[in-house]
Amino acid sequence: MLKRAILLPLTLVFCAFLLVACGGGGTNIAIGPPASETNAVSKLILEAYGIEDSDYSAYQEGFGDAADGVQDGNIDVSIGILGLPAGNIESLQASAGDVKMIGLSDDAITYIEEKSGYMRYTIPQDTYDFMDEDIETVTAFAVLVANTDSIDEELGYELAKSMVENASENTHAQSVHMTLENALQGAEGLPIHPGAKRYYEEQGLTVDNDVAELGAMERKNDLILGTGSQGGTYYPLGGEIATIWNKNIEGLNVTNTETGASIENLASIRDGNMDLGMTVHVPALDAVNSEGDFEGNEVANAAFIGHIYPEVVQIVTRENTGITSLDELK
Repeated sequence: MLKRAILLPLTLVFCAFLLVACGGGGTNIAIGPPASETNAVSKLILEAYGIEDSDYSAYQEGFGDAADGVQDGNIDVSIGILGLPAGNIESLQASAGDVKMIGLSDDAITYIEEKSGYMRYTIPQDTYDFMDEDIETVTAFAVLVANTDSIDEELGYELAKSMVENASENTHAQSVHMTLENALQGAEGLPIHPGAKRYYEEQGLTVDNDVAELGAMERKNDLILGTGSQGGTYYPLGGEIATIWNKNIEGLNVTNTETGASIENLASIRDGNMDLGMTVHVPALDAVNSEGDFEGNEVANAAFIGHIYPEVVQIVTRENTGITSLDELK
């Protein structure tokens, strides 16, 4: 009886470990939570290098928890889709003191561009104190999409206008990217809200996107904005955006809510449970085209409002791992 009592908790601990670390290789790689955009792009990156599941142990955690694992030495490499600079990476460097950023090869970038909506991006050397050269990687864009069944044309116009013209009121570091110059980044291939299109064209931008058809004919003043987890970028940034809208658009009351980010927000818009959502543009393309995670579940009522910031793939390790390239993990 005593033997069984001892073995049971040990078995539970072992099973819990297996749920976190999936795979068989000696290198521990954090690839993001299950069903997340980070998880999907991490697997694509590893595939680009010919790295198979048996070559590494996968830790399916958010970047914050993964950074703790890198600091403790339990995780060798962590892959994240983050803004620049990322607070979690700055904190990791402050604690560990030997963070190293790993770049992607030209061949890997070409492979990823062919297989997804991600595109080449250069992280400038001065982004982090520990970098001594530019790093080549890939990026997507965080964008705002609207539910065409609840956001009428005039409100879409005012939301887009406020995102650009009141961005200086936003104190979040990523708000510096919310400019007229960047306004259409991430819009390619997405239907655009007619109100947003009208605003951008009035400002002299050329908008070639298909224009979404609206089901919303009347103003709705109480809106739900889907963001992300409290530990990420979407939630605090979305909270500031909502506050600025509420201040500058008469009668509007936008409530930002914590969610699982892109995929959950898009699904909630489809199901009529959300009015506005922050998302990476790549799953948004999947959503409107009934592909990827949305195969057979098209989101026909989502329309582009505006660009928020670049979502840059950042791969970090520590100098003491000796890892300088993903090629070394095969």
